[in-house]
Amino acid sequence: MGTAYTPGLKVSAFTTVRKTRRLPLKGEVVVAAGQEVEPDTVVARTNVPGILRTVRAADILGVDADEVPAALLVKLGDEVEAGQLIASTRSFFGLFKSECRSPVAGVAELVSETTGHVGIRERPNPIEVTAYVRGRVAQVLEGEGVIVATQGAFIQGIFGVGGERRGTIRMAVSDPNQPITEMDIRSEHAGVVLCGGCCVRGAALRRAAEVGVAGIVVGAVVDQDLVDFLGYDIGVAITGHEGIPLTLIITEGFGAIRMAQRTFDLLRALEGQQASINGATQIRAGVIRPEVIVPRVDGEPEQDGERHDLESGVPIRIIREPYFGRLATVAALPSEPQPIPTGASVRVLEAQLASGERVTVPRANVELIEE
Repeated sequence: MGTAYTPGLKVSAFTTVRKTRRLPLKGEVVVAAGQEVEPDTVVARTNVPGILRTVRAADILGVDADEVPAALLVKLGDEVEAGQLIASTRSFFGLFKSECRSPVAGVAELVSETTGHVGIRERPNPIEVTAYVRGRVAQVLEGEGVIVATQGAFIQGIFGVGGERRGTIRMAVSDPNQPITEMDIRSEHAGVVLCGGCCVRGAALRRAAEVGVAGIVVGAVVDQDLVDFLGYDIGVAITGHEGIPLTLIITEGFGAIRMAQRTFDLLRALEGQQASINGATQIRAGVIRPEVIVPRVDGEPEQDGERHDLESGVPIRIIREPYFGRLATVAALPSEPQPIPTGASVRVLEAQLASGERVTVPRANVELIEE
């Protein structure tokens, strides 16, 4: 038997979830430790400085650069509106007048006697961070954000697209082997999180977007259907920022793969309850999983083990290319590190795919499937 830390997707009916809600830059935290919050409660806010727009005042006025300060009609620090006159000159005994106007609304920030340019800083863009889940503020990160703690169901997917959304859990099918089809999606599903099934095809995704479905949680998706829906191929960077009207979370892989019974049964038990979902995924260093969080007041906390055992016959899922999302069982566990195509020497395992093919993969590229 070989022992290694092999994390799997977390599927828990009742556990404690802590979510860090952080501003992109320093700002103000507007809630206190211990405060109860709802998903849409603003917990922190800040202002992102606007773009500095350069106005070529000397060229516009037809004067030398060192003459621009004297021609200014506003002082540094003054607010200006788009189209406002900010500098002017007269020539030929006042018969001809040249004018320079601000192209944007903002604040006059600088004037250069060397270049003759005037800098107008556009107005700041306010940013607010919400709690995302119903819970309690467990910790305040001064000037940065908060950590929100909640108890409830927590389900991780293997891959997702789309950002943070909320909706009521609704089952789209009655069996984890069934696909979610275009016919399964109806107008009353607007704003809900549709769950279940072995896959969802492109037509169903487009129908869900038309109806206004908040999210879909499903076993798998055909990669080309996903590319067609997004309009582009997905690279290796983090997902979650796609400009799409719904969030898609897949729990098993690509193609048509039956959703794990444990996941399906839990989603069915949660039907009718409000969920917070996020499709953000990063499968390399600093792993980020797509997630479904359903706060609950009932249930017994589950104990999460810190170590998992790998041994022959244990079901696994491969989480790196070229076998990403493929289900397999452990066939052998060589004790000595072996070289891989990257040139590194790592501990590996031999996996037997569901198709019968036997492949060798790094142990870090697999996760256990827990039923």
